Amino acid sequence: MKPVYFMLFLAILCTSCKRQVFYDEFDPVFKTGDSIKWSAKNLDQKGWKIDRGFTGKNIFWVRANVKLISNAGGRLGLQVDAFGAYEIYWDGVKIGNNGKPGSINKQEIPGTECQYFLLPDSLSQLGLHTVALRTTQFSYPKLQRGIGLKLDTYINLIKIPLIISSLMFIMAGAFFIAFFYYAFLYFNSHKRSYPILIFSIICLLFFSLLIMEYIKYYIEIPYPQFFVRLEIIGWLTFSISILVPLYFSIQFRLKRKLLLLSALLLTLVSIYIYHYGHYDISARYYSFAMWITTMIIVLEAIYRKEKGSFLVLAGMLASTVMNSYLVYDFGIFIFYTFIVFAMLYLHTIKMREIELAHESSLLLSSRLQLELIKKNIQPHFIKNTLTSLMDWVEDSPKQGAEFIQALATEFDIMNKIAEESLIPIRQEISLCQMHLKVMGFRKEIAYQWEDFGIKDDELIPPAIIHTLLENGITHNAPYQDGTMKFRLTYSEDLHLKEYVFETIGENRELSDERIGGGGFKYIRARLEESYPGRWTFSSSASNQGWISKITLSDTTI
Repeated sequence: MKPVYFMLFLAILCTSCKRQVFYDEFDPVFKTGDSIKWSAKNLDQKGWKIDRGFTGKNIFWVRANVKLISNAGGRLGLQVDAFGAYEIYWDGVKIGNNGKPGSINKQEIPGTECQYFLLPDSLSQLGLHTVALRTTQFSYPKLQRGIGLKLDTYINLIKIPLIISSLMFIMAGAFFIAFFYYAFLYFNSHKRSYPILIFSIICLLFFSLLIMEYIKYYIEIPYPQFFVRLEIIGWLTFSISILVPLYFSIQFRLKRKLLLLSALLLTLVSIYIYHYGHYDISARYYSFAMWITTMIIVLEAIYRKEKGSFLVLAGMLASTVMNSYLVYDFGIFIFYTFIVFAMLYLHTIKMREIELAHESSLLLSSRLQLELIKKNIQPHFIKNTLTSLMDWVEDSPKQGAEFIQALATEFDIMNKIAEESLIPIRQEISLCQMHLKVMGFRKEIAYQWEDFGIKDDELIPPAIIHTLLENGITHNAPYQDGTMKFRLTYSEDLHLKEYVFETIGENRELSDERIGGGGFKYIRARLEESYPGRWTFSSSASNQGWISKITLSDTTI
């Protein structure tokens, strides 16, 4: 565990421990109306109600007793959690206000949901004390939200939230940096991986969730906007609860991910509707639904013996144990942190697999380059070509020179493309035309070339059409008039590109489909190198000779 996270864990654990109780508090009572006498310490509370009721735009009072049973160890402060605008009194002495209460003829100036007040030393003796609030609640008048009181030293009331939030913001900064790193990694990768993008978005959502949760200690949020922040937090938690299982389902190659994630989405929407307005409860259920779904994915991955699945399971269980011992506001972020660590570990495993695959592809590319060179300098080809060349030079020097020029051009093109993974289609066609010219001299056959629909800016793996051409020359015979034709046709639609190569001549093969030897293996290897999982290749007899089709797709076929 990184030092910053270890320190954060210790700080949260310490601050979440229960402090020594030095006061008792009693349930508040309410009364609609307005009288400054209701702030007095020893007021007869007969007729006061335990429920506020509907107050509309009327002033109402809240009274609650607290009993100091021991010294807090410093200057006392009072934390008040309440909706509305109010003036606050301690034993009949006004100690502050939060906003300004309104009236029928005067607009309310809303206060914040949480406020801190310093108590006079003269009124902080041990014993029974009274807190009274003269308040209005013009926004959400029907909302029956309780009044929360907390006593502690004023320094602790101010300092502890700042310490906790600063540590949480350090964690948020780590998530923010991770978001940028993985976003850059995704958009600058030659082969983009969706799990990287999803993880980047999850880090951004964690960052946003931490900021939204603890920003209340740094900016004043009037109580009418209180639920806006909670709604944002709810939707952030909702999004995380979808994306975390999605990430694991992709990384562990879950087969029925769509069905499982659809069920999760339906569950989350049901939680949102059924518990609308109960934000903490909804967030708990979101997290629980996410945990259950992720556990199903992880257990299924363990069954299939996927790498890293046991460690992810350990992280999930550890997060649950930690969450059960901590206050929810702290525990939920520890819970998420463990999950992020599990995701990072799984990501490193996948990155290692990608690295090994890349190294294998480099070795494959080197082998393919050697295979390409070997195809054109094989002794049998050189011997027969040179023998034919000698005959042409002796019988017809002019055509012999043309023969030499064609052979040199073919070798020159082959040399230029040997180290490339993709070349322009026109360069491939030039290679094929030079080869036909060479073979025409060798076999004294009138080979013809045609191409249709070719786009000059299209790229193709080197020598795959050339290989089909060689197979056509080898396995097909010319017509009785000594001619033989080769035709390349290109077509495309929104997501597919197709090359059709036809050998028009007499077919020497008796089988309906040629499996192919080294030539077809070379074609398939080259296609997989450049278009992994996004290609198909077929080759079979036709009425005119032989036909081969290469289809390239934007997505996995």
